Amino acid sequence: MVLTALAMAAFAGNSILCRLALAQGAIDPASFSALRITAGAVVLAVLVAQAATRTGEPFRVRLNWRSSAALALYVVPFSFAYTTLTTGTGALILFGCV
Repeated sequence: MVLTALAMAAFAGNSILCRLALAQGAIDPASFSALRITAGAVVLAVLVAQAATRTGEPFRVRLNWRSSAALALYVVPFSFAYTTLTTGTGALILFGCV
């Protein structure tokens, strides 16, 4: 229950931060999506490299196009939706999908 509550709080925090970034017009939704995906990929690469160093295994990058497409299918529409959907509707859709 605690982990579920933490996950829900993280999703809500993510929604608030995304809405704040896009609502002010500081960045457009397409650039915001690209920045989020790039930052996530960099952090993931660092974590995988650290794990590989700790275990002594070689660091290899294996792409999974299905997962990448699913991530893009989530990130891009939501970045554009944050500029038009109300907070309640967006949260309902996001939590329902997850």
